[in-house]
Amino acid sequence: MDQVRSEQARRRREERTALATPQAEQLSHAADADPHQDRDDSLALLFPCRHPALSEPSRTALTLRAVGGLSTSQIAAAFLAPKATTPQRISHAKQSLKTSATPLRMPQPAEQAKQLAAVLHVLYLIFNEGYTATDSTDLTPPALSTEAIRLTRLLHHLLPDHTETAGLLALMLLTDARRPARTGADGDLMPLAEQDRTRWDRPLIAQGLALIGDTLPRGQVGPYQLQAAIAAVHDEAEHVDATDWPQILALYDLLELLAPNPMVTLNRAVAVAMVHGPAAGLDLLAALESDRRTARHHRLLASRAHFLEQLGDHHAAAHAYREAARRTTSAPERRHLTTRAARLTPGQD
Repeated sequence: MDQVRSEQARRRREERTALATPQAEQLSHAADADPHQDRDDSLALLFPCRHPALSEPSRTALTLRAVGGLSTSQIAAAFLAPKATTPQRISHAKQSLKTSATPLRMPQPAEQAKQLAAVLHVLYLIFNEGYTATDSTDLTPPALSTEAIRLTRLLHHLLPDHTETAGLLALMLLTDARRPARTGADGDLMPLAEQDRTRWDRPLIAQGLALIGDTLPRGQVGPYQLQAAIAAVHDEAEHVDATDWPQILALYDLLELLAPNPMVTLNRAVAVAMVHGPAAGLDLLAALESDRRTARHHRLLASRAHFLEQLGDHHAAAHAYREAARRTTSAPERRHLTTRAARLTPGQD
């Protein structure tokens, strides 16, 4: 940690240089760079945390805590796991490191290649927590997302030909570009459909589109590239009605085949509802109700409420919105969901 702090001045100089250098020039120089020189210490810390004595979930949890600085509730939300199990997982991981004969160290280049997917996953989770805080009075803590983007830029600079690193960076840029419009003047959450798109960060969108446009044609498509492609379709639409939902649904179909996950299924249900109607979306949600990770998740309940509202069942929709509000630990999300319920049942508390 002392080494990390001592490098802050160097990082600021590098960031100023990066901001002053056109992206195309950065990428062209990156191919000639020595991937073993000029490493950022924060990025280097991600690799030693992949200790062989730890299970994969424990490695990720410990890295999120030690490097990302996430709380136990934030880590539990990232894993879709009960909050009570997270401290036990981290404590067990620390104890395993103390008793292990293998010291924490920077892995050799061959080992780094094998661990890269896990490092990308950690950066992805840190970014997500910075984009929508799990437990906060504010919707987003931008510092987390900014740090995740900074580290992913550096990783992409070191590995310019790794398509999933480029895909993750593109996803972060295309998503973070919407941050200025995600809250109104009073700090309340603004859903994507209601955002003022003139407030989106167009230079970030251009960077993200250039990255994913260069990466997808290579034919080595992974989950981050598919998510970036979905984000690109949203960002390219001048207004919500211009969104190409059939294309988004097709991309989610591929993503669910390539990397099945309850949250992917939930997002796909939204795309299905936009293409085939809210009743079709509700049918897909039924499969998630038997999954203990998502059965009472506030996003599942909020999606159900939205579909019911579209079908005209305002009483059931209001109930689902209130239940979702009770389940979320984000104050802005809770206010938004409570407001939606109140609009459907005027005169009721």
